[in-house]
Amino acid sequence: MSLVKNKKAHFNYEILEKTEAGIELLGFEVKSLKAGQGSLEGAHITLRGNEAFVINMQIPPYQPANTPTDYDPLRNRRLLLTKKEIASLSGEEKQKGLTIVPLSVYNKGRKLKLEIAVVRGKKKYDKRETIKKRDTDREIRRTLKNE
Repeated sequence: MSLVKNKKAHFNYEILEKTEAGIELLGFEVKSLKAGQGSLEGAHITLRGNEAFVINMQIPPYQPANTPTDYDPLRNRRLLLTKKEIASLSGEEKQKGLTIVPLSVYNKGRKLKLEIAVVRGKKKYDKRETIKKRDTDREIRRTLKNE
């Protein structure tokens, strides 16, 4: 079950490869995500050295009054990946036009996981094609429903 989704990712990007990663969070951030708060809009993953970080992932405080005063909701959060996974992601990221974005945050047992994907940006005509396909599918479903 997904707690937070990046709804624009499938529209703005062509998804090439998906991976699952653990994420290093503070206690009140976990509570906030389990409550369905948070946003992945505009978030992306960067690789520095042998570590991966998610940038621009917004997690508001669970109880603002009980949150530390220096808490930054947009802080960089470390991803928990193996060295082999980080090496393969860095190789893919170095290719021209590819980037790594988070798709969703979900529960796996008691742990929170982040689904990340290697993606290529869609061109404007690809986006128009996606909208056209979605509209025709909707029309077909509508006519089948009425019959």
